[in-house]
This record gives sequence, structure tokens and C-alpha cells, in this order.
Amino acid sequence: MKCGALTALGSLVLSGLVAAPADGATAGAGPAADLYAAARARAHETRGVARAAERAGAAKIAFGACPEAESLPAPVTCGTVEVPLDYAEPDGRKISLTVSRVEASGPAAQRQGALVFNPGGPGASSMYFPLAAELPEWKRIAGAYDIVGYAPRGVGRSAPLSCEDPADTLKAPTQAPTYPSESYKRERIAEAKAYARGCADHAGAALPHYNSLNNARDLDVLRAALGEQKLTYLGASYGTYFGAVYATLFPSHVRRMVFDSAVDPDPRKIWYRNNLDQSAAFERRWTDFLGWIARHDTTYHLGGDVEEVRKNYEKVRAGVTHEPAGGKVGPGQLQGVMLSAGYYDDYWAIRATALSEYVKGNPKPLIEQATPRPEAAADSENGNAVYTAVECNDAPWPTDWRTWDRDNTELARTAPFETWDNAFMNLPCAYWPAPRQTPLDVGTRPGELPPTLILAAERDAATPYAGALELRRRLAGSVLVTERDAGTHGVAGGSNACIDSYLEDYLLLGRAPVGGARCAPHAEPNPVSLEAAAESADPLPRIGPVPRG
Repeated sequence: MKCGALTALGSLVLSGLVAAPADGATAGAGPAADLYAAARARAHETRGVARAAERAGAAKIAFGACPEAESLPAPVTCGTVEVPLDYAEPDGRKISLTVSRVEASGPAAQRQGALVFNPGGPGASSMYFPLAAELPEWKRIAGAYDIVGYAPRGVGRSAPLSCEDPADTLKAPTQAPTYPSESYKRERIAEAKAYARGCADHAGAALPHYNSLNNARDLDVLRAALGEQKLTYLGASYGTYFGAVYATLFPSHVRRMVFDSAVDPDPRKIWYRNNLDQSAAFERRWTDFLGWIARHDTTYHLGGDVEEVRKNYEKVRAGVTHEPAGGKVGPGQLQGVMLSAGYYDDYWAIRATALSEYVKGNPKPLIEQATPRPEAAADSENGNAVYTAVECNDAPWPTDWRTWDRDNTELARTAPFETWDNAFMNLPCAYWPAPRQTPLDVGTRPGELPPTLILAAERDAATPYAGALELRRRLAGSVLVTERDAGTHGVAGGSNACIDSYLEDYLLLGRAPVGGARCAPHAEPNPVSLEAAAESADPLPRIGPVPRG
């Protein structure tokens, strides 16, 4: 599942999670000759990054009016930066990454450089991020920094990757069984194999080059192209993972880094084990949502306790299984739209309204929220393709279906809400045709890296809190600011003034709280009437991680 989340960055996202060595094999094991060849290749790639960054620094980015396809109004400007497809061959095939920018609004003497943002995914673009400059939460930061977004390799117009016809993403209604039958499992195995073949057929020889190491290398070339000697970076969700890879590879190039909602970077968890951890965390957060509905039973009439609300949700599942709402919303679409409530509590009111109205005999809100949108099909297909390619390329995955079946059957006994849906999304990695990498052992020594800031919510489901603790342990000198008893995925620039004050102090003054800090949770959402929910529609657009769903 994507760990790219719509962060709270002003309220504009996985996750993709990390895999253990395939079927118990030791990551990186192999003949000495293979290890030597890998070391030589890594040395070539390191030289390739330096060469590409030097070229990009000399060429700079020619910013101008944004293409119509980006739908970005002035004063946002756009340009491109050229990077090697393969850093081991920096003079070989090049690809262009799209970049967007709003220049710092404050006096020139107060300008601190460019702030580059990545919202995660993998597969999400931050081309929209310069629009944050107009949001109240970002005004002071936008006064000091150029606000910079970009589309990573494979995303949007940056050498776009595709694995299937976008029309296939519109198939509805679909199933999403909590405890799938053997015949259903066989169907999904066949689909996963076909999807993996489709990625290989569409990408050809380029397929292995969509990975986290290259995303980090691209970031260094972008830094140079922006004219920055050192990088100031804000990464959310998956953006924290390759941001940590960047900090490990290029610690002397870092000025300031913010990690918002951190992926657990332990190489033993990239990406298979992280996805299992995520499914368990979504069960806890789903229960939080059901508990909130129960506390507002006078509004929603779905039950006064969690189990009663859960029973009514299962009635909705049974209803759309028997007769899809509007002919398009079946269990798969219901699961997808309700998953967003696990990422962000600002979805809680409208999702609860949809369930409440359906139970009362009015399916219209659920149909409006859950029916696949044809205008989003191409972006959705592209995002899923990049997500799959990056996670499958990054690390070994189990290649024996029995491992997947055993682990997810066991987990679904206690965490049924998301387990199998997440497993089937990642299953193409079991049949991936490209070579797998050994995940980088992320980490820095004391004094090697400037102090970095980690932001995390204790009940975040997409990137469980243990990931923030592990990242703090691995990046010497990092400081963790925690939002207690909250679960929004992505907390920077959102509704918590305490979090925002630490973010501003760090970005504007280079100041981080000694020993870290803990902030009280932001206020829970208020229930709203059907009319108010209709007026608000979805609480988008956000600026931050982009959720799967």
C-alpha cells in the first residue's frame, strides 16, 4: 500500500513498505564475484551522480510559464532537469524531470534558498507544492524559501511509466473479500503475474532504473540544478525513506531535512515486512474511526459502541456485494474509499455520512464518493505503476506464494480490514522480472549530518510510529517531534500549531528542540450534517502525501 500520504501540509499520498529477503534468503548473499561487480557498479554510479550534478549545475533550470497539462497558475513557473536513466552510464540515455517553483516572497536578504518537497507514494508528484506558498500555514516559510515541487522519475511527465491500460483501473464493481477463497486467490495471482509482465513490456530495459537509490540521486542533481550548494528538503511518507537514503549517500550535501511520517528504514523491512506492519496499524486506526462514529451516534445512528458500528459497516459491505450501489460501487470500491479514513481524520465526517445514509436507504453519498472517476484513471494507473516498480526493484520479496498466503492469513485473523487488499496490491513483486537490489543500510555517524527533524503521529497507520523511532536511531543527531494520540498521516503545516511551530523554528532558524518534543493531538473532527458534507465534498486538494485508495 502506498505510504505516500496527503500530508497535512496545509491540508492539500502506501505505502509502500519494505521487504525482507525472499523466503528467508540473506539479502546481499552471493558469490564474491557478484559482490565485487556490485561494488564496482556502485562506484560507477557515484561518479555518474557527480558528473550529472555538475552538468545540471552549469545548465540550471530554465523556468517559465507552466505547460497547460500541469494546470498550475502564475506565479508558479515550471522547467525541467535532465538526469541519466542509469547513473552507471551518465553519458547514456537521459530523461527529463519536471520541476515547479514559486520564488521566495520576502526580501532578498532573508532568502534561505530552495525548499524541495516530495509527498511519497512511491509514485506521487509534488508539482502542486508551490501553491502552498499562498496558504496561511506556509506564508512565513514561503517568505524565506523558494517553494519547489517536482515529479520524480516515472511520474507524470517525467519519463512516465505505465503497466496497463488506464481503462483497466476503472473496472467496477470489484470484490475485496476479507477472507478470500482459494479460487479468488488464484485469480489474483494470475492478475499479479500479468501486471508484472505488463510493466516489463511497457518499460523494457528501463524497468530496473525506477528505484529509491535513483530517486535519491535525482534529488542531488535537482539540488545542483537549483543552484543550491546544500539541500533543504521536506519528505513525507515514502519521501522520508529516500530522503534518508539521500542523507546516507550525501550527508555533506544536506543543509536541513524534515522527515514527516517516517517509513521504517530497517533494510530487513524494505518492503515486505513494512507492508505487514502497515496492515496491522490500519486495523488500529480503522477501530479509532469506528469509535469516533460511535461517540457521535446521535448524528450517524450507526451504533453506540465500536462493535455495533462494525456490524453496520458489514451490513453495508453485504449490501453492495449483493447489489452494487449505482451499479459501480461494490466491496472493492467501498474498501478503497473507506481506506482514506485510515489515513486522515478529515475524511471521517463525510465517510461516516455515506455509511449512515446508505443504511437509511440513501446510497447517493456513497455512490458519489466511491464511484471510479474516468478523469483520474491515467494518473492513478501511472502512480500505481511507479509504486510497484520502485518497491519491487528496491529489495528482495518472497517468491513463493505459500509465504504470502501463510503470513497474510495469520495477520488477517487480527487485522482483517486491510491485510489482503494490501497483499494483493503488492503481489506483482513476487513475480517481478527485473533484478532486485539489496536495500541500503541507512544511517549516519555522529557529526556526519546536520541535525534533522522527524515529525510523527503516534497512531499513524500508513507509516507506523516505530518507523520514526528507528529513523531517529539511525540518523545521528536527529530530533523527533511527536503528535500524541493522533493518527493523521502527514502532520507538517496542518492543524496542529505545536507541530507547526517546531517546523518553522527548524526551517527558518535551524533550531530543533533538544531531546525532542511531544505535542498534544489536534482536535478531532466534528460530525456534520448531510448538507454540510455535500458542500465540502472531499477535503481535497491537500498538500502532502498522497494516499492509496
